[in-house]
Amino acid sequence: MMAEMKIPRVMIAAPGSGSGKTMITCGLLELLRCEGHPVSFKCGPDYIDPMFHRFVLGIPSRNLDTFFTAANRTRSLMGQACMNTAADFALIEGVMGYYDGLGGVSLQGSSYELSVQTKTPVLLVVNGRGMSLSMMALIRGFMDMYSDQMIRGVIMNRVSKAVCDRLTPLIEKQLGIAVIGYVPETEVIHFPSRHLGLMMPEEIASLREQIQKFASLLAETLDIQKVKMIANGAEPLEWDEEAVTFRGSEAAESNQAGNSEKPDGTKKALRIGVAMDAAFCFYYEDNLDLLRSQGAEIVYFSPLADEALPENLSGIYMGGGYPELHGEQLSENETMKRSIREAVEQGMPCLAECGAFMYMHEEMEDADGRCWRMVGLVPGKAVKKGRLVRFGYAVLTSEKDTILGPKGIQMPVHEFHYWDTTCESGCFEAVKPMTGRRWQCIYQKKQMLAGFPHFYFNANREMAVHYLEACRKYSHHLQSVK
Repeated sequence: MMAEMKIPRVMIAAPGSGSGKTMITCGLLELLRCEGHPVSFKCGPDYIDPMFHRFVLGIPSRNLDTFFTAANRTRSLMGQACMNTAADFALIEGVMGYYDGLGGVSLQGSSYELSVQTKTPVLLVVNGRGMSLSMMALIRGFMDMYSDQMIRGVIMNRVSKAVCDRLTPLIEKQLGIAVIGYVPETEVIHFPSRHLGLMMPEEIASLREQIQKFASLLAETLDIQKVKMIANGAEPLEWDEEAVTFRGSEAAESNQAGNSEKPDGTKKALRIGVAMDAAFCFYYEDNLDLLRSQGAEIVYFSPLADEALPENLSGIYMGGGYPELHGEQLSENETMKRSIREAVEQGMPCLAECGAFMYMHEEMEDADGRCWRMVGLVPGKAVKKGRLVRFGYAVLTSEKDTILGPKGIQMPVHEFHYWDTTCESGCFEAVKPMTGRRWQCIYQKKQMLAGFPHFYFNANREMAVHYLEACRKYSHHLQSVK
């Protein structure tokens, strides 16, 4: 059965990274928030940009990724998020350059592909510093690249009002595209960066004041009514509702129907402990939503501050983040390390991604090169390499049965890390989709999987089903031995 939703929407895209997409997205979200109920999305596998969106809106931002999900599922995820938040406007922040996709030579996973699949009009942010008329050639090139491109407006960044005024009539007449306005060089807002990208919102002093001032600037230099007009012109978003359900999964049915009962006869939710603090905060919101939809209760804990895992857990899920910035504090929290170690040794299912994988090692090198004792479940050391070790998409194939599924199950993943491991053991084979490069990854100990890859459950929903089934069986086992 087809679902349809009329939702005003635009994408903020650019010719390349560093063009000002995130700043302009945050400024526009602040303006839209003051007038209505916008919802935001990020194209591609990014954790930090959605944090900025969430900082502005106060509600989660979600990722849309056409490498991870087919077109219909991508639209369904977008549509469901809009409906669940009662949104009256959707804004997508693009990734890299508009046409930049898989391996740098494919459109798959690009902002362009997402805009076409979701029929979302695009506002192209052009960094015009040091240019004038040449901006027209750049814009025309992007418009002529593919006939189905969705570029409907242009924002000139880092230019003066005079330059914008001179070029606007030429661009609109000769290229037939709306000029939304300009953004001048300004010190009003500044997002500092580190190796993984922008610093997190909580680390930036006076960020809310910066965003508010920047939004006030955009209200003067951009034609917001043009933005709304373009957004309102978007075609209805359509998707097949059947795509949002699990198909033929006995595990999913058993998980939803097989949880233990409370004394009053209602079902107990599986309690999944999710690490959430300054060291571990990289999660796809849709991953957590999917676990909740299958009967899980998400219980947050802090490896930095808490003494132990929450009580009555059926499983652990630990994401990436910046553990290398908190090596000493993580190391000194002996009771938490022992709590995690004992839970895994007792057979509790545990999924540890990237930064959490580093934390599970015997030792971890921090950002300053100092070595600290960590949990001790992964043999060896997580070491600083001073360069990007792996970046981009890969496809994993399991070489044995795990908590994520049987031997042979495949799942697309993403990696982005400057640290490496001395642990050579791995139960999955990873393959780069464009080059065919292969390597072993993900260490298994009892029911713990720990490795650098980041999982997106909607790419293969059976991952979540099998993980929760393992948690359910573990919970039942604990009850049987009590």
